[in-house]
Amino acid sequence: MRFLLGVFAILAAMTSHAVAGGYEPPELFAGSAVISQQSLTYFDAVNLAASDLGGRRRPGAPLPERKPLPEIDPDAVPPPLPTLPRETIPVPDRWRLIENIGVNERYWDPYNQNTLKGDRPLFDDWFINISVISDTIFEPRRLPTPVGIATTSDPNSLDVFGDVNQFFFNENLIGSVSLIKGDTVYKPPDYEIRLTPVINYNYTEVEERGVLFRDPTKGTTRRANHVALQEAFADYHIRNVSDRFDFDSIRVGIQPFQADFRGFLFQDQPLGVRVFGNRDNNIFQYNLGWFRRLEKDTNSGLNDLGKPLRDDDIYVANLYWQDFPVLGFTSQVTLLHNRNDEDGKFFFNKNGFLERPASIGDERPRSYNVTYLGLNGDGHFDRLNLTGSFYYAFGQDDNNQFAGDGSSGDIGAWFVAVEPSMDFSWFRLRGSFLYASGDPDPFDDKEEGFDAVFENPQFAGADTSYWIRQAIPLIGGGGVALSGRNAVLPSLRTSKEQGQSNFNNPGLRLYGLGTDVDLTPELRLSTNVNYLEFVNTSSLEFLRNQGDIDREIGWDVSASLIWRPLFIQNVVLRASGAVLFAGEGFKELFETERDQDLFYSVLVNLTLTF
Repeated sequence: MRFLLGVFAILAAMTSHAVAGGYEPPELFAGSAVISQQSLTYFDAVNLAASDLGGRRRPGAPLPERKPLPEIDPDAVPPPLPTLPRETIPVPDRWRLIENIGVNERYWDPYNQNTLKGDRPLFDDWFINISVISDTIFEPRRLPTPVGIATTSDPNSLDVFGDVNQFFFNENLIGSVSLIKGDTVYKPPDYEIRLTPVINYNYTEVEERGVLFRDPTKGTTRRANHVALQEAFADYHIRNVSDRFDFDSIRVGIQPFQADFRGFLFQDQPLGVRVFGNRDNNIFQYNLGWFRRLEKDTNSGLNDLGKPLRDDDIYVANLYWQDFPVLGFTSQVTLLHNRNDEDGKFFFNKNGFLERPASIGDERPRSYNVTYLGLNGDGHFDRLNLTGSFYYAFGQDDNNQFAGDGSSGDIGAWFVAVEPSMDFSWFRLRGSFLYASGDPDPFDDKEEGFDAVFENPQFAGADTSYWIRQAIPLIGGGGVALSGRNAVLPSLRTSKEQGQSNFNNPGLRLYGLGTDVDLTPELRLSTNVNYLEFVNTSSLEFLRNQGDIDREIGWDVSASLIWRPLFIQNVVLRASGAVLFAGEGFKELFETERDQDLFYSVLVNLTLTF
């Protein structure tokens, strides 16, 4: 017993000496309820303080200050160790993240990452978008061709009608450069600057002299070229008015503008100022604009900045209302005023023909003020697709050219066009109806024939149609056309590009039926059959000095194939043909007893886009 007590005393002395000297055998305290983890940390600190004394603390030296342990968050992620591989790689900006997985841009590829197509910023948040379009047209055609005794190339031709065969080639090389500031995925751009130059070459061949040039010695072929600027504007984002990026913006310069859905009234690239924007989560969109019309090049129809601005102003306000009156249909109301003050001088085109005023009636320079009130709609009612337009025109013409006494005329005319259609899988059936009022008495003080400002109708076959595509000359009316090129109204103007609106015209009634058939995903067939007639032929009878001209123009039958070999719009080949089966009225105006009385138009159009 004494032996055991002696062993315990020796062990206690050894333990006391070890603690005083700064040594802690952990196995002695592992199960102790008195010595805590904080105490162990405290003893470790004592050991560190005494380490410079050979592991012993100087007697009487103070213990170091106790430091609290940091809180432990069991959900925290530990910092990466230097021995582990790096999980992130620094990149210049977020737009180029895709390059780290091996996808690099190719500047000739517009459908993958490409800085030239606005997919990533050029610098900071400025983007650039460059487009190049080649638009090529081959067009054999037959048109009623006036000749005179002194100008005919064929001694066997009549002195009124000549050979009707013509050929037209046109090439437009269109470039467009847009510099845009701002991320436009969810909001409009802050700034945009755009330039769109066009290089044009055209070639025309006819069979009769005096058709292409006023001077018959210049022959029967014409080669022309022109460089135009179709867009040159700056766009400024004024403000956002809601958290859904409803906005107000202003655009200044040469810019495209279309007054309605189908281009019935005014579609052009004039010089102007336009304020536009939207409201109520894009339910409403509006335009407020002033435009001054630019002179056009005679042979290409493009803007001609080498000529002074026309004294022809357009003031327009329109409002679009989406999903009204039903979901899926957009309604539009338009107010447009055209102030034409070009009664100061005569204007001759590049080929020597008189453009303003038109060489009809008293051939006196004229000006006019006309206002258009319009209601338009586009969309669908359940399965029925519907496009419609209605316009009423009123105003004052300071010179009624038919009256011959310099008296003015009150303008009062109207227009309506409707195109319903329905889809059946890969097949669409379309109907077309158009009515433009005609003037029943060109000699009174009322002008009731409807005319547009600058039309380009996408309707009833558009430029596939013979009547809409071709400018049919009015024999005996000088340089006046019965209908303009890419125009549906028989307005008796010299041209829609350089002429003036004329409200003493016969008007038009059109009934049409058409189809759009997707034969394959890349091939579409469109067909159109239109029946046309004049509303009133009084003005034609006066100009031709010919009584009782029938109202029937005839049947316009056309078809076109549109082929997109890559299933996209970068390569589009369109081939179309149209025939006009003349009615009694057209025959009385133009027909002869020769085999050339079949009037047709063939159009081959190749469009390449980058």
